Amino acid sequence: MTPTDTIDLTGRRALVTGGASGIGEEVARLLVALGARVAIANRTGPSIEAAMARTGAHHAIVGDVTIEADAERMAAETAGAFGGLDLLVNSAGIGDDLVPLHEQSAQRWKEVTDVNLWGTYLVCRAAGRIMLEARRGSVVNISSTVGIGAFPGRSAYGAAKAGVIHLTRTLGVEWGPSGVRVNAVAPSYTLTPMVTERLERGLFDPAALERRTPLGRMARPVEIARAVAFLSSDWASYVTATVLPVDGGWTAFGAAGDVGAIRTGGNDRDRHG
Repeated sequence: MTPTDTIDLTGRRALVTGGASGIGEEVARLLVALGARVAIANRTGPSIEAAMARTGAHHAIVGDVTIEADAERMAAETAGAFGGLDLLVNSAGIGDDLVPLHEQSAQRWKEVTDVNLWGTYLVCRAAGRIMLEARRGSVVNISSTVGIGAFPGRSAYGAAKAGVIHLTRTLGVEWGPSGVRVNAVAPSYTLTPMVTERLERGLFDPAALERRTPLGRMARPVEIARAVAFLSSDWASYVTATVLPVDGGWTAFGAAGDVGAIRTGGNDRDRHG
């Protein structure tokens, strides 16, 4: 490719887990727009059928990423439908409810870590075997800033997303010699249905989140999808075992108090662009 080429995924064969809503849905839509053939996987049939219509995805798979046989089937079915598997995006995930660890249900803690970490591992393993045999491929895992810093009340989600980061780095090193790249994005608070539902329940204070974020707002799902598309493309051909925060500056900010307290001018419109 030349320095002026745009991102082009024409002919790439992709599996997106959690592709029926939120970040996964936006990723599927963008990969389709960039030319990829996309299979989306989700736990429920009705929502995945609607998502196919919204995203233009070419194939749908109903399955649970926490079940080993389902994870194997997702990868095999995608490869069978498209004649191979080039791209995997692990976006299936569930949130937690801001409960201190000593008050949290052990069953809920296990459920959150099972979906976010165990499920990512199972699908990586299944898709990785196909990619390693072909000696090419790209995996992008969805982690979180909650997996980078400590967020009180979010021990299950944080532990799972930190595990995704370590898994990403390990697989990037293990699989790099075989031509398979593995990276992750770490979004901060993003206006997905999962976050919106928690905002409506009052679990998060949107104004406080905006004050804490240097760019002064929460992310839109498409902004996370663009980072995923970059990492999936040849533009990132020398990027592996890397975690890219897509967080509006959240993880970089280390001063006391809110970002707004230390702003030194500039246009609010620029910060919210």
